[in-house]
Amino acid sequence: MGPAQANRASWTLAAPALMLLLIGSIGPLLIVLVYSFLTPGDYSGVQRPFTTRAWEQVFLTRDIFDDTLSWADAHLTIFWRSVKLSVLTTVITFLLGLPTAWFIATRPRERRALWLFLITIPFWTNLLIRTIAINEIIRSEGLLNQVLGWVGAGPLNLLYTDTAVLIGMAYVYLPMMVLPMYAAIDRFDTRLLEAAYDLFANRWQALAHVVLPVIRPGILAGSILVFVPSLGAYVTPRVLGGGKNMMIGNFIELQFGQGQNWPLGAALAVLLLVAVGLALAIYVRVLGGTGRDDG
Repeated sequence: MGPAQANRASWTLAAPALMLLLIGSIGPLLIVLVYSFLTPGDYSGVQRPFTTRAWEQVFLTRDIFDDTLSWADAHLTIFWRSVKLSVLTTVITFLLGLPTAWFIATRPRERRALWLFLITIPFWTNLLIRTIAINEIIRSEGLLNQVLGWVGAGPLNLLYTDTAVLIGMAYVYLPMMVLPMYAAIDRFDTRLLEAAYDLFANRWQALAHVVLPVIRPGILAGSILVFVPSLGAYVTPRVLGGGKNMMIGNFIELQFGQGQNWPLGAALAVLLLVAVGLALAIYVRVLGGTGRDDG
């Protein structure tokens, strides 16, 4: 059997699995896309005719008296809050994750496995349980306010605020930032730092001009691993935001539940998918640029 025949045979054998993969991954997305162009059902679900009303509702709202259009401020506020908290979560996890990853990568090799093991312990517990644990710490009678009371400060009313959601998401997604940066720092050649110090660079200059550019692939990978799930987070904003500080994930769930406006929920889900796709495209482009620069 020649190479061409072997290649054709391998594709033939893989065809059923590839077909199943395409149906399982793209099929549900197509259903959601079609739903976004349908009309809400009488009680729930969707029905014909096809319309772009749901997409209009994403950005605009129609006055019930004079039928005039205006910006859907509530929707835009939820979008802005989702993007803002996702970016802040990424920044906070980076600031906390960089020294953590550096600490682990600079331990004796036989001890690094123990520190990595400790980092992954939160993943052993359900996300809801971890979020409720944060709730118990920051609530009015929680551990944080008890400690502040002992030192004569506080109390702080953090629960059901954007700050509470930010604290919860930073805690939940911190390991996803630490692990890729650890992998990048572990391959870092420390002789580059010695060369920087020989050229009279101080610590901050060595960090900015030597360390960060070299470990940039790890930073980008960690940032995308934190930003993408943060943008669609549901459990943490629901528990720590109390339903008052909704993010886009909660808003989509509301449309498929109490709102019974499935087309609007589907349009929002497609919009979230597009936002995540753009973030991934930027990541690939920046990382590709990194590869070309390194090459």
